[in-house]
Amino acid sequence: MERHVLEQLLAGDDEVSAAALAALRSGAAYNVWDTTHPAEQHAGVFAHRLRRMRLHGVEPLGLERMVRLLREHGRPVCGGLIGSADQKWAFLCYFAEGGSTLVACARLQRRVERSPLQERGGAS
Repeated sequence: MERHVLEQLLAGDDEVSAAALAALRSGAAYNVWDTTHPAEQHAGVFAHRLRRMRLHGVEPLGLERMVRLLREHGRPVCGGLIGSADQKWAFLCYFAEGGSTLVACARLQRRVERSPLQERGGAS
């Protein structure tokens, strides 16, 4: 998907797509995959991740809304990622089959904290 097409698709009125659009316009790297998968499959995975994140006190921007919109969409979607300039965040976007419309977008923390085992020299 070309950058200008992605920019048009992100020109929504919600906070997450506006932030993703700003990142894209600032030169962020992005990738949109050609393959599609059932929206419900993605919704289930991210509903589980949302519950886990909340257990750790993390509330990702737009993830709950993304899960709801994917479930409502109910048809195959293709995904994409947009990085942030500071590499702390990634915007996960889902598009209708064929890339004609944005279905949902969420911002997820990209930087992974080291586990206590890694800090003690255990697993790497």
